Amino acid sequence: MDMVLEDTNASAVAKALTKGRSLAGSPAMDMVLTLLIVTDEDNVAEAMKAANVLQHEHPSRVLGVILGDGRGKPRLDARVRVGAGSPGESVLLRMSGPLVKHSESAVLPLLLPDSPVVAWWPGVGPLEPSEDPIGRLARRRLTDSERTPAPVKSLHQLAPGYSPGDTDLAWTRLTLWRALLAAALDQTSGTVSGGRILADDINPVAVLLRAWLECRLNVPIEFVDDDSGPQIQRVTLFTDVGDIDIRRVDAMSCEFSVPGSASRIVPIRRRTIPELLAEDLRRLDADEVYAETLHHLDSSVKKG
Repeated sequence: MDMVLEDTNASAVAKALTKGRSLAGSPAMDMVLTLLIVTDEDNVAEAMKAANVLQHEHPSRVLGVILGDGRGKPRLDARVRVGAGSPGESVLLRMSGPLVKHSESAVLPLLLPDSPVVAWWPGVGPLEPSEDPIGRLARRRLTDSERTPAPVKSLHQLAPGYSPGDTDLAWTRLTLWRALLAAALDQTSGTVSGGRILADDINPVAVLLRAWLECRLNVPIEFVDDDSGPQIQRVTLFTDVGDIDIRRVDAMSCEFSVPGSASRIVPIRRRTIPELLAEDLRRLDADEVYAETLHHLDSSVKKG
């Protein structure tokens, strides 16, 4: 079911959701969370499409929030979809006028009761997500520094304002690299004395990788700028029994080498936004390792 409500209010939107569930036979109790997407007109179609894919793993109520022009009279337009091939519900809210500064007042009545709330900014997000009006409603808050005009700068700006529950999708993109490096360290008895990363210096994933390695291994990691592609090109860890080396072969795989073993090709591809979101939503508690990594990044900048 698809309904368009013009110049409406949160109460009318809530009634439309109830009506839609009744007609579609889709009880809200089957949904596991509310996903708030704060975006703009340029990114809303892609973000809502990603959320629709995500709903097949995490049935949820998706509330897309577009904050328009803050001038003029307050206005709320909504599009409500229930069913239509999706296991969850989606509502697109367009706000304008003074309502833009009080967006949480329109969102709060639409949250699923007794269910966790996750906020996601697919473009430029707040520097302190936990202090944002929408962010205050959420247990988990997802930003994406990679989608900002200055990705590494955005990551550095997020670090001082970190609060438990914050995560950036650049960190989620790093999961496969972290898993490979952890596996490599488990396979060697050598002591790591340092390392080197080859990647574009505007890649926030590589910046987080360096901070994570330095934080966990307590050794210096050299960063070598390499603009041959958007992905991390190579990571080498120096040990007293030989080098651990993971070198990108193509966009989908790397050569994996550890001392004492034959090298082999392992898959390591760039994952889609729905895949990244699905990983983050599997755990809704605070990510302590991300917090430690971000703190190390912030401390390194202040020392520098």
